Amino acid sequence: MSTAIIILAAGNSSRLGRPKQLLQYKKQTLLASVTASALNTPFHPVIVVLGAYSDAIKASHNDPQVIYLINEDWEKGISSSISLGVKKVLTDFKNIKNVIITVADQAHINPEVFKALHTKHLSDKKNIVSSAYSKTTGTPTLFNKKYFTKLVGVQGSHGAKELIQQHIDDSASVAFELGSIDIDTELDYQNLINPK
Repeated sequence: MSTAIIILAAGNSSRLGRPKQLLQYKKQTLLASVTASALNTPFHPVIVVLGAYSDAIKASHNDPQVIYLINEDWEKGISSSISLGVKKVLTDFKNIKNVIITVADQAHINPEVFKALHTKHLSDKKNIVSSAYSKTTGTPTLFNKKYFTKLVGVQGSHGAKELIQQHIDDSASVAFELGSIDIDTELDYQNLINPK
């Protein structure tokens, strides 16, 4: 299957005060959970982009099926991690036709979410397919290779949102209501592990 998955896990979790990638949920870390979901699809390679806390994260995440990259420029924002991951695909995996970009703190990611993006891309012939939740769209998002060069060039802390807006006519979405649950604060985490 000529689709790669890039997991963005380079941030320093400033609002949480500790690495969200290492938070435990259902007997594994958030990063391990997303990585396992990615590996449980036909899509390959699975690339994890680390940055802040990379030594601590690598100490407990060293799956041989995963390519781990270190983003030395993680402080420049999420776009720098997108750029690094897509460059790796362009350099080493020239047969790849799509990338799915996702993050490490959406606790309810599962393989079906990734597969639904790819199915929608094939059925609707749209080259950007995002996940829809809370009256917006976001990650995980599939991009066809026609956007790879533009993904390498994205800048700032908004990731690829601007790119999607610029090409809205070439975009589709799939429902992922639980995608709205991400972990930015201690309260978010407590609500996750102790739902009301």
